[in-house]
Amino acid sequence: MTAIYAAEAGRPIGRSFRRGFLGRCPHCGIGKMFGSFLKVNDHCPSCGEALHHQRADDMPPYVTMLIVGHIVVAGLLTSEEVWPDSPMLLPGAIGAIAALFLSLALLPRVKGALIGYQWAMRMHGFGGHDDVPG
Repeated sequence: MTAIYAAEAGRPIGRSFRRGFLGRCPHCGIGKMFGSFLKVNDHCPSCGEALHHQRADDMPPYVTMLIVGHIVVAGLLTSEEVWPDSPMLLPGAIGAIAALFLSLALLPRVKGALIGYQWAMRMHGFGGHDDVPG
């Protein structure tokens, strides 16, 4: 029911998610969401949409670790199948470097996508009112 409400109110989830993934404002898609690597702008520099409501907290690192872990472990298992007699130092070093670069590349994108989702679902103040417990 909430997803239908978000779509009816002009906040399509897919579009907001995609704009956030690209680091753009979920409202206009033009302004940059981030002022620095992971610091979210308080307001969109293009349309002025308030972005300070976001509560990404620890979810982006969890999702990033889940994605990167699956990719790196799949690569390590594949390398073991393809080159069974190779020393583990080489795949281990390549896996560590891949994990580092994949994490740095994915973390802001996952955080942006999560913020876009929060905006589309009117969570944490994005609907014009603050969340109240109970």
